[in-house]
Amino acid sequence: MPQPDLGNAEHSATPETAAPVDGRTVIALVDDDRNILTTVSIALQSEGYATRVYSDGEAALKALLENPPHLAVFDIKMPKMDGMELLRRLREHSALPVIFLTSKDHEQDEEAGLELGADDYIAKPFSLRLLLARIRAILRRSDAVLPEGATAPAESERPTEKIERGRLVMDPARHQVTWGGRAVSLTVTEFLILEALAQRPGVIKSRNQLMDAAYPDDVFVDDRTVDSHIKRMRRKFRVVDDGFSAIDTLYGAGYSFAEN
Repeated sequence: MPQPDLGNAEHSATPETAAPVDGRTVIALVDDDRNILTTVSIALQSEGYATRVYSDGEAALKALLENPPHLAVFDIKMPKMDGMELLRRLREHSALPVIFLTSKDHEQDEEAGLELGADDYIAKPFSLRLLLARIRAILRRSDAVLPEGATAPAESERPTEKIERGRLVMDPARHQVTWGGRAVSLTVTEFLILEALAQRPGVIKSRNQLMDAAYPDDVFVDDRTVDSHIKRMRRKFRVVDDGFSAIDTLYGAGYSFAEN
């Protein structure tokens, strides 16, 4: 299999050369492991994506802010600036979809990454098939450009009407959320979980049901991922309303939205 040239414009670690590529969906890869960068880049290009790669967090941060891709995948353990710090600083300015690569035996990394605003995580060693499935799922949820030949969901499958539940207003067409008239910034995954709850106030949704709402195509996600998204959503709403309590927990069963 031919190896990609990691020094060309599509793959450069230099922000100034990281330009959009032929209108294709652009995936940024950030990892200090050159083998992973090469292997994943080849797999993504074979699926119709363009890729940019960066070997450390400092180079990546500048590039991701100045010339954003459609989605980024990066490792936690990196020199100069690790993935946690990269995500923290990125989230100060951008809601760019992010998938974390974590060590298999470090659950605290997964939890911390989701708390900081990662959209998903995959434990190393990982299968390329799983990574591609999660990338496709997140791009569909974020309405990003799909690779040539890929099929976007039909318009009829996308809810467009606003959801109004007491102080909550959700606008799926614009991916906007307000609480009591104040904006709340949610990731795509958080938005879809909240939407699933708000569509039927008072009805308990199991974690499996919420996974199905936020992760199509049978992509496996474990229970603690949903719990982490709920925890982070509550925290965001409490920034605008410290008395927020509209997301109820029924231990052992799931979550529900309390309209009043």
